[in-house]
Amino acid sequence: MRLKMIEDLSKAFGPSGFEEDVVQVVQKYGSKFNIEADAMNNVYLSLKSNTGEKPILMLDAHIDEVGFMVQSIKKNGLISFVPLGGWVPTNIPAHTVQIKTQAGNFVKGIVGSKPPHFMSEKEKSAPLLTETLLIDVGCTSRDEVVSLLGIQVGDPIAPSVEFNYNEKTGIMFGKAFDNRLGTAAVIETLEKLSEIEDLPFDVIGALASQEEVGTRGAYVTSQVVKPDIAIVFEGSPADDLYVDAYSAQCVLKKGAQIRHMDASYVSHRGLINTVKALAHTVGIPVQSAVRLKGGTNAGRIHIQNKAVPVLVLGIPSRYVHTHYNYAAFSDFEAVVDLAKLVATQLDMAQFKPKAL
Repeated sequence: MRLKMIEDLSKAFGPSGFEEDVVQVVQKYGSKFNIEADAMNNVYLSLKSNTGEKPILMLDAHIDEVGFMVQSIKKNGLISFVPLGGWVPTNIPAHTVQIKTQAGNFVKGIVGSKPPHFMSEKEKSAPLLTETLLIDVGCTSRDEVVSLLGIQVGDPIAPSVEFNYNEKTGIMFGKAFDNRLGTAAVIETLEKLSEIEDLPFDVIGALASQEEVGTRGAYVTSQVVKPDIAIVFEGSPADDLYVDAYSAQCVLKKGAQIRHMDASYVSHRGLINTVKALAHTVGIPVQSAVRLKGGTNAGRIHIQNKAVPVLVLGIPSRYVHTHYNYAAFSDFEAVVDLAKLVATQLDMAQFKPKAL
Protein backbone atom coordinates (compact mmCIF):
# COMPACT_ATOMS: atom_id res chain seq x y z
CA MET A 1 0.00 0.00 0.00
CA ARG A 2 2.78 2.43 0.91
CA LEU A 3 4.72 1.68 -2.27
CA LYS A 4 1.57 2.11 -4.34
CA MET A 5 0.97 5.49 -2.70
CA ILE A 6 4.53 6.55 -3.45
CA GLU A 7 4.15 5.37 -7.03
CA ASP A 8 0.91 7.29 -7.55
CA LEU A 9 2.37 10.44 -6.01
CA SER A 10 5.58 10.16 -8.03
CA LYS A 11 3.73 9.73 -11.31
CA ALA A 12 1.26 12.54 -10.63
CA PHE A 13 1.66 15.65 -12.76
CA GLY A 14 2.34 18.68 -10.59
CA PRO A 15 4.81 21.45 -11.44
CA SER A 16 4.73 24.51 -9.20
CA GLY A 17 1.35 26.21 -9.48
CA PHE A 18 -0.25 23.21 -11.21
CA GLU A 19 -0.54 20.68 -8.38
CA GLU A 20 -4.20 19.69 -8.93
CA ASP A 21 -3.44 16.08 -9.93
CA VAL A 22 -1.28 15.63 -6.83
CA VAL A 23 -4.08 17.00 -4.68
CA GLN A 24 -6.37 14.29 -6.07
CA VAL A 25 -3.89 11.56 -5.11
CA VAL A 26 -3.56 13.05 -1.63
CA GLN A 27 -7.35 13.07 -1.27
CA LYS A 28 -7.43 9.39 -2.23
CA TYR A 29 -4.87 8.26 0.34
CA GLY A 30 -5.81 10.78 3.03
CA SER A 31 -9.55 10.12 2.99
CA LYS A 32 -9.65 8.88 6.59
CA PHE A 33 -8.54 12.29 7.90
CA ASN A 34 -10.27 15.64 7.98
CA ILE A 35 -9.09 17.10 4.68
CA GLU A 36 -9.45 20.38 2.84
CA ALA A 37 -7.60 22.31 0.16
CA ASP A 38 -7.32 26.04 -0.47
CA ALA A 39 -7.24 28.16 -3.61
CA MET A 40 -3.45 27.76 -3.88
CA ASN A 41 -3.55 23.92 -3.88
CA ASN A 42 -2.31 23.69 -0.31
CA VAL A 43 -3.83 20.63 1.41
CA TYR A 44 -4.58 20.29 5.12
CA LEU A 45 -4.97 16.86 6.77
CA SER A 46 -6.06 16.74 10.40
CA LEU A 47 -6.38 13.80 12.74
CA LYS A 48 -9.99 13.27 13.77
CA SER A 49 -8.77 12.84 17.35
CA ASN A 50 -7.50 16.44 17.53
CA THR A 51 -9.02 18.31 20.47
CA GLY A 52 -8.12 21.93 19.81
CA GLU A 53 -6.63 22.07 23.30
CA LYS A 54 -3.14 20.64 22.76
CA PRO A 55 0.04 22.08 21.21
CA ILE A 56 -0.07 21.83 17.42
CA LEU A 57 2.44 19.63 15.62
CA MET A 58 2.61 20.53 11.94
CA LEU A 59 3.77 17.87 9.48
CA ASP A 60 4.94 19.70 6.36
CA ALA A 61 5.92 18.62 2.87
CA HIS A 62 5.60 20.31 -0.49
CA ILE A 63 3.64 18.66 -3.28
CA ASP A 64 4.99 20.52 -6.33
CA GLU A 65 7.85 19.38 -8.55
CA VAL A 66 10.30 21.25 -10.75
CA GLY A 67 8.92 21.62 -14.26
CA PHE A 68 8.44 24.11 -17.07
CA MET A 69 5.85 26.31 -18.78
CA VAL A 70 5.16 26.88 -22.47
CA GLN A 71 6.41 30.33 -23.42
CA SER A 72 5.79 30.37 -27.17
CA ILE A 73 5.08 28.11 -30.14
CA LYS A 74 7.21 28.64 -33.22
CA LYS A 75 6.13 28.50 -36.84
CA ASN A 76 7.78 25.09 -37.32
CA GLY A 77 5.93 23.62 -34.33
CA LEU A 78 8.77 23.66 -31.82
CA ILE A 79 7.93 24.96 -28.34
CA SER A 80 10.03 27.32 -26.25
CA PHE A 81 9.65 27.09 -22.49
CA VAL A 82 10.73 28.59 -19.19
CA PRO A 83 11.67 26.67 -16.02
CA LEU A 84 9.49 26.35 -12.95
CA GLY A 85 12.06 25.78 -10.21
CA GLY A 86 15.78 25.15 -10.28
CA TRP A 87 17.16 23.32 -13.30
CA VAL A 88 20.71 22.93 -14.58
CA PRO A 89 20.50 23.48 -18.37
CA THR A 90 22.67 20.48 -19.24
CA ASN A 91 20.23 18.14 -17.43
CA ILE A 92 17.28 19.12 -19.61
CA PRO A 93 17.93 18.07 -23.26
CA ALA A 94 17.12 14.69 -24.82
CA HIS A 95 14.56 13.71 -22.18
CA THR A 96 10.82 13.19 -22.49
CA VAL A 97 8.25 15.53 -20.98
CA GLN A 98 4.50 15.80 -20.94
CA ILE A 99 2.51 18.97 -21.51
CA LYS A 100 -0.90 19.31 -19.87
CA THR A 101 -3.32 21.26 -22.05
CA GLN A 102 -6.10 23.48 -20.79
CA ALA A 103 -8.53 20.70 -21.74
CA GLY A 104 -6.68 18.36 -19.35
CA ASN A 105 -5.03 16.24 -22.03
CA PHE A 106 -1.40 15.15 -21.84
CA VAL A 107 0.91 15.49 -24.83
CA LYS A 108 4.31 13.80 -24.79
CA GLY A 109 7.30 15.63 -26.19
CA ILE A 110 11.08 15.52 -26.38
CA VAL A 111 13.38 18.31 -25.31
CA GLY A 112 15.26 18.66 -28.56
CA SER A 113 18.98 18.12 -28.80
CA LYS A 114 20.75 18.87 -32.06
CA PRO A 115 22.69 15.83 -33.35
CA PRO A 116 26.47 16.34 -33.57
CA HIS A 117 26.26 16.00 -37.36
CA PHE A 118 24.71 19.47 -37.55
CA MET A 119 26.76 21.24 -34.87
CA SER A 120 29.76 23.45 -35.51
CA GLU A 121 32.79 23.15 -33.26
CA LYS A 122 31.80 26.47 -31.72
CA GLU A 123 28.32 25.15 -30.92
CA LYS A 124 29.74 22.00 -29.35
CA SER A 125 31.90 23.99 -26.91
CA ALA A 126 29.43 26.80 -26.18
CA PRO A 127 27.69 26.86 -22.77
CA LEU A 128 24.15 25.54 -22.91
CA LEU A 129 21.36 28.00 -22.11
CA THR A 130 17.81 26.99 -21.20
CA GLU A 131 16.36 29.67 -23.45
CA THR A 132 17.93 28.00 -26.48
CA LEU A 133 16.20 24.68 -25.84
CA LEU A 134 12.97 23.66 -27.58
CA ILE A 135 10.39 20.90 -27.12
CA ASP A 136 9.36 18.77 -30.10
CA VAL A 137 5.88 17.22 -29.88
CA GLY A 138 6.12 15.55 -33.29
CA CYS A 139 4.38 18.26 -35.31
CA THR A 140 5.46 20.07 -38.46
CA SER A 141 3.80 23.44 -37.86
CA ARG A 142 2.48 25.77 -35.21
CA ASP A 143 -1.04 25.17 -36.50
CA GLU A 144 -0.78 21.43 -35.78
CA VAL A 145 0.45 22.09 -32.24
CA VAL A 146 -2.39 24.49 -31.50
CA SER A 147 -5.28 23.07 -33.53
CA LEU A 148 -4.64 19.33 -33.31
CA LEU A 149 -3.00 19.01 -29.88
CA GLY A 150 -4.55 22.00 -28.11
CA ILE A 151 -1.28 23.28 -26.68
CA GLN A 152 -1.27 26.95 -25.72
CA VAL A 153 1.08 29.50 -24.19
CA GLY A 154 1.06 29.08 -20.40
CA ASP A 155 0.52 25.31 -20.38
CA PRO A 156 2.55 23.47 -17.70
CA ILE A 157 5.21 20.86 -18.48
CA ALA A 158 6.68 18.08 -16.33
CA PRO A 159 9.10 15.17 -16.82
CA SER A 160 7.52 11.96 -18.11
CA VAL A 161 8.88 9.06 -16.04
CA GLU A 162 7.49 5.68 -14.95
CA PHE A 163 7.92 4.41 -11.38
CA ASN A 164 9.72 1.18 -10.50
CA TYR A 165 10.63 -0.64 -7.30
CA ASN A 166 13.45 -3.19 -7.26
CA GLU A 167 12.67 -5.77 -4.59
CA LYS A 168 16.23 -7.16 -4.67
CA THR A 169 17.87 -3.82 -3.85
CA GLY A 170 15.03 -2.07 -2.03
CA ILE A 171 15.50 0.92 -4.30
CA MET A 172 12.71 3.04 -5.78
CA PHE A 173 13.05 4.73 -9.18
CA GLY A 174 10.83 7.54 -10.39
CA LYS A 175 10.42 11.28 -10.74
CA ALA A 176 9.67 14.10 -8.28
CA PHE A 177 11.03 12.34 -5.20
CA ASP A 178 11.62 15.95 -4.18
CA ASN A 179 9.12 16.03 -2.70
CA ARG A 180 6.53 13.33 -3.29
CA LEU A 181 8.48 11.13 -0.87
CA GLY A 182 7.98 13.79 1.78
CA THR A 183 4.30 14.00 0.87
CA ALA A 184 3.94 10.23 1.25
CA ALA A 185 5.79 10.40 4.59
CA VAL A 186 3.30 12.94 5.94
CA ILE A 187 0.34 10.74 5.01
CA GLU A 188 2.01 7.59 6.36
CA THR A 189 2.94 9.33 9.63
CA LEU A 190 -0.65 10.53 10.07
CA GLU A 191 -1.83 6.98 9.37
CA LYS A 192 0.36 5.59 12.16
CA LEU A 193 -0.58 8.35 14.61
CA SER A 194 -4.29 7.84 13.98
CA GLU A 195 -3.99 4.46 15.69
CA ILE A 196 -2.60 5.95 18.92
CA GLU A 197 -4.79 7.27 21.72
CA ASP A 198 -4.02 10.33 23.82
CA LEU A 199 -1.30 11.92 21.70
CA PRO A 200 0.50 14.89 23.33
CA PHE A 201 -0.21 17.00 20.22
CA ASP A 202 -2.98 17.96 17.86
CA VAL A 203 -1.42 16.87 14.57
CA ILE A 204 -2.04 18.62 11.25
CA GLY A 205 -0.48 17.65 7.94
CA ALA A 206 0.11 20.70 5.76
CA LEU A 207 1.05 19.87 2.17
CA ALA A 208 2.27 23.03 0.53
CA SER A 209 2.27 24.13 -3.09
CA GLN A 210 4.90 26.17 -4.95
CA GLU A 211 7.92 25.38 -2.77
CA GLU A 212 10.20 25.13 -5.79
CA VAL A 213 9.49 28.74 -6.79
CA GLY A 214 10.03 30.37 -3.40
CA THR A 215 8.34 28.36 -0.59
CA ARG A 216 5.15 30.30 -1.30
CA GLY A 217 2.67 27.67 -0.18
CA ALA A 218 4.29 27.28 3.23
CA TYR A 219 3.94 31.01 3.79
CA VAL A 220 0.18 30.39 3.74
CA THR A 221 0.03 27.01 5.51
CA SER A 222 2.16 28.15 8.43
CA GLN A 223 -0.17 31.11 9.01
CA VAL A 224 -3.25 28.87 8.80
CA VAL A 225 -1.96 26.06 11.03
CA LYS A 226 -0.09 28.28 13.51
CA PRO A 227 2.11 25.41 14.72
CA ASP A 228 3.85 25.21 18.07
CA ILE A 229 6.39 22.81 16.55
CA ALA A 230 6.88 21.38 13.07
CA ILE A 231 8.47 18.52 11.17
CA VAL A 232 9.42 19.23 7.56
CA PHE A 233 9.77 16.16 5.32
CA GLU A 234 12.00 16.44 2.25
CA GLY A 235 13.36 14.35 -0.57
CA SER A 236 16.89 15.57 0.10
CA PRO A 237 19.65 15.54 -2.54
CA ALA A 238 21.89 12.53 -1.92
CA ASP A 239 25.62 13.27 -1.95
CA ASP A 240 26.90 9.71 -1.60
CA LEU A 241 28.27 9.61 -5.16
CA TYR A 242 30.29 12.82 -4.98
CA VAL A 243 32.28 12.85 -1.73
CA ASP A 244 34.08 10.41 0.56
CA ALA A 245 32.33 8.42 3.26
CA TYR A 246 33.36 10.86 6.00
CA SER A 247 32.04 13.89 4.15
CA ALA A 248 28.80 12.37 2.83
CA GLN A 249 25.73 13.50 4.76
CA CYS A 250 22.86 12.15 2.67
CA VAL A 251 23.51 8.52 1.84
CA LEU A 252 21.08 5.92 0.51
CA LYS A 253 20.28 3.19 3.07
CA LYS A 254 21.80 5.18 5.95
CA GLY A 255 18.49 6.32 7.41
CA ALA A 256 16.82 9.66 8.06
CA GLN A 257 18.76 12.81 7.33
CA ILE A 258 18.51 15.45 10.07
CA ARG A 259 19.36 18.85 8.64
CA HIS A 260 21.18 21.24 10.99
CA MET A 261 21.22 24.20 8.62
CA ASP A 262 20.91 25.33 5.03
CA ALA A 263 20.51 28.66 3.25
CA SER A 264 16.98 29.08 4.62
CA TYR A 265 17.33 28.31 8.33
CA VAL A 266 19.48 27.28 11.28
CA SER A 267 17.95 24.46 13.27
CA HIS A 268 16.81 24.45 16.89
CA ARG A 269 19.74 22.72 18.60
CA GLY A 270 17.73 21.55 21.58
CA LEU A 271 15.14 19.92 19.34
CA ILE A 272 17.77 18.13 17.27
CA ASN A 273 19.61 16.89 20.35
CA THR A 274 16.38 15.49 21.77
CA VAL A 275 15.37 13.83 18.50
CA LYS A 276 18.78 12.24 17.98
CA ALA A 277 18.66 10.85 21.51
CA LEU A 278 15.17 9.42 20.89
CA ALA A 279 16.34 7.83 17.64
CA HIS A 280 19.33 6.26 19.39
CA THR A 281 17.18 4.69 22.12
CA VAL A 282 15.15 2.67 19.59
CA GLY A 283 17.81 2.16 16.92
CA ILE A 284 16.46 4.35 14.14
CA PRO A 285 19.40 5.21 11.84
CA VAL A 286 20.02 8.93 11.35
CA GLN A 287 22.61 11.05 9.57
CA SER A 288 23.35 14.72 10.21
CA ALA A 289 23.70 17.31 7.46
CA VAL A 290 25.02 20.85 7.34
CA ARG A 291 24.24 22.58 4.04
CA LEU A 292 25.29 25.99 2.75
CA LYS A 293 22.96 25.92 -0.24
CA GLY A 294 19.35 25.01 -0.80
CA GLY A 295 16.40 25.42 1.51
CA THR A 296 13.10 23.94 2.60
CA ASN A 297 9.76 25.10 3.90
CA ALA A 298 11.46 25.29 7.31
CA GLY A 299 12.77 28.65 6.16
CA ARG A 300 9.20 29.96 6.14
CA ILE A 301 7.79 28.03 9.05
CA HIS A 302 10.42 28.72 11.71
CA ILE A 303 9.91 32.51 11.57
CA GLN A 304 6.13 32.46 11.94
CA ASN A 305 4.24 33.69 15.02
CA LYS A 306 6.67 33.83 17.93
CA ALA A 307 9.09 31.45 16.18
CA VAL A 308 8.61 27.71 15.67
CA PRO A 309 11.10 24.93 16.46
CA VAL A 310 11.41 22.94 13.23
CA LEU A 311 12.90 19.52 12.56
CA VAL A 312 13.83 18.80 8.93
CA LEU A 313 13.87 15.09 8.08
CA GLY A 314 15.28 14.16 4.68
CA ILE A 315 14.85 11.01 2.62
CA PRO A 316 18.09 10.71 0.59
CA SER A 317 17.27 10.94 -3.11
CA ARG A 318 19.75 10.79 -5.94
CA TYR A 319 19.56 13.23 -8.87
CA VAL A 320 16.83 15.54 -7.53
CA HIS A 321 15.90 18.41 -9.85
CA THR A 322 16.44 16.11 -12.83
CA HIS A 323 14.02 13.77 -14.61
CA TYR A 324 15.02 10.59 -12.74
CA ASN A 325 15.53 9.76 -9.06
CA TYR A 326 16.62 6.82 -6.88
CA ALA A 327 15.77 6.41 -3.20
CA ALA A 328 15.78 3.57 -0.66
CA PHE A 329 12.48 2.45 0.79
CA SER A 330 14.23 1.72 4.10
CA ASP A 331 15.13 5.42 4.41
CA PHE A 332 11.49 6.34 3.87
CA GLU A 333 10.53 3.95 6.67
CA ALA A 334 13.20 5.39 8.98
CA VAL A 335 11.87 8.91 8.48
CA VAL A 336 8.29 7.86 9.20
CA ASP A 337 9.32 5.87 12.28
CA LEU A 338 11.30 8.82 13.62
CA ALA A 339 8.44 11.25 13.01
CA LYS A 340 6.06 8.94 14.86
CA LEU A 341 8.52 8.71 17.75
CA VAL A 342 8.77 12.50 17.97
CA ALA A 343 4.99 12.93 17.85
CA THR A 344 4.46 10.47 20.68
CA GLN A 345 7.48 11.06 22.93
CA LEU A 346 8.49 14.72 22.63
CA ASP A 347 7.87 16.92 25.67
CA MET A 348 6.82 20.29 24.31
CA ALA A 349 7.34 21.97 27.69
CA GLN A 350 11.12 21.96 27.27
CA PHE A 351 10.83 24.17 24.18
CA LYS A 352 8.70 26.92 25.72
CA PRO A 353 10.55 30.23 26.24
CA LYS A 354 11.87 30.72 29.74
CA ALA A 355 10.49 33.66 31.72
CA LEU A 356 12.80 36.65 31.77
